[in-house]
Amino acid sequence: MRYCSTRGGVQGADFCDVLFSGFAPDGGMFMPESLPVLSPDTLRSWAALHFSQLVVEVASLFIPTQLMPRDHLEALVMEALSSFSVPEVVRFAKLKEGLTIVELFHGNTLAFKDLAMTCTVRFLDYFLQKQKRRAVVVVGTSGDTGGSAIQSAKGLAQVDLVVVYPRGRVTPVQEKHMTTCLQDNIHVFSADGTSDDIDNPIRRLFADHELVKAHGLMSLNSVNWSRIMIQLSHFIYAYLHMSGLEGASADAPLPPLEVVVPTGGAGNIAAGCIVKQMGVPLQLVAMVNSNDIVRRTVQSGDFSMAADVKQTLAPAIDIQDPYNMERVFWLLSGRDGALVKGIMEDFQSSHRHTLPQQLHTVLSQAVSAGTVTDEGILESMRRCWEDNHYLLCPHTAVAVWHHYHTPPSAQLNRCYLATASPAKFQSAVQRAGLTLDLPESLSSLDKMATRCEGLEKIQWRWKSHSPSKPRFVKTPISKEVYSITYLRHYQSTILKVL
Repeated sequence: MRYCSTRGGVQGADFCDVLFSGFAPDGGMFMPESLPVLSPDTLRSWAALHFSQLVVEVASLFIPTQLMPRDHLEALVMEALSSFSVPEVVRFAKLKEGLTIVELFHGNTLAFKDLAMTCTVRFLDYFLQKQKRRAVVVVGTSGDTGGSAIQSAKGLAQVDLVVVYPRGRVTPVQEKHMTTCLQDNIHVFSADGTSDDIDNPIRRLFADHELVKAHGLMSLNSVNWSRIMIQLSHFIYAYLHMSGLEGASADAPLPPLEVVVPTGGAGNIAAGCIVKQMGVPLQLVAMVNSNDIVRRTVQSGDFSMAADVKQTLAPAIDIQDPYNMERVFWLLSGRDGALVKGIMEDFQSSHRHTLPQQLHTVLSQAVSAGTVTDEGILESMRRCWEDNHYLLCPHTAVAVWHHYHTPPSAQLNRCYLATASPAKFQSAVQRAGLTLDLPESLSSLDKMATRCEGLEKIQWRWKSHSPSKPRFVKTPISKEVYSITYLRHYQSTILKVL
């Protein structure tokens, strides 16, 4: 199994190369050069597997035994997922009127990010110890990724983790999951701006190859292939349990399953598209909040940012730069690196792009999409509670809105990915007129000490041109120079960490 960049400039990388990377050196994202195909017999043979066992089977398709022997892989995955609060790791809630919720949030930070993050960090630690090296991990987060990375990496001797989150745009619980970690290898920063404002300089940071090499920089955002690789498992697991595969005749076509996905950075949708290309007949629905770039891209080919990132009740998907769409474009364009390079460079320079007609046609056939306002989120939360006495987090409510407004047909099974616990979003629950009892693991966060440093949205400029009196002052920053200013903050932050 070898990996290449979505922009065509890198080929032949192995899993270890990719694990220790952020963006590829040419600015693209790593993907397998070829995808394994899952036969109906293989899927049937996996039907009775525990989720952890399925993760091992899926990961073994992408990690050669020469790099990680099978028994080592199995031990790492089992250890990673042993801390989840339910024995089955992923749980199905089957509610009224065909509403089935796939609960992916039973990890330490009550978010689906824990599934892939715990495994990826253990892979990272395994290779760091084996190679006797260190890594500096840089993570920009819209809320859940940062906490998950911190809880997975805290205390690791070979890792320094730098996490930056948008100040005032995460929930109190999300913030506490980050700032209450006081281990020496964890470095948390709050920044002015949005999560997109943070992600853009990360991309530019990883384009500085000398800096990356000198300091062992890598990413644990879903730009990291290992995160996407583990996420393949919950799509396959949902298919095995929800599609009716076991009752289907052995010589009949595989029954389809519709999976509705709350979508921000598009990592989950990218994983779903990969699983489709591996032979699993999924029908994917990407549901977004008022930051609807993914919906516009799917429905009209308009891959363009809105003027601003809107702050909604579903903050983890308040994103206007869904960078994993690059992986989707690459897959659906027939792995055309030159085409993808042109699309992404145009988008990154102008924040606007209209997809080529052929690519848009293929995309709209592979994925459907819809958008939900804050009022729609609250409506879904209330209705699900009234009908089932089941609380939704606002992100899951974005997906479930589709159930109430586009009811499933009798001929097609459907499920909805629940990406976080409602306990992390008390304000949204209260706005819906509902109540919840906080688990002790969350209520205790308020009593813990915190540590965090601020990154300001400022620009430095010369006050005097006199060489004998070098003096800088702060001035209001313009949007055009925001990215490079943050880039300098990141560089100085990393050097300070080292």
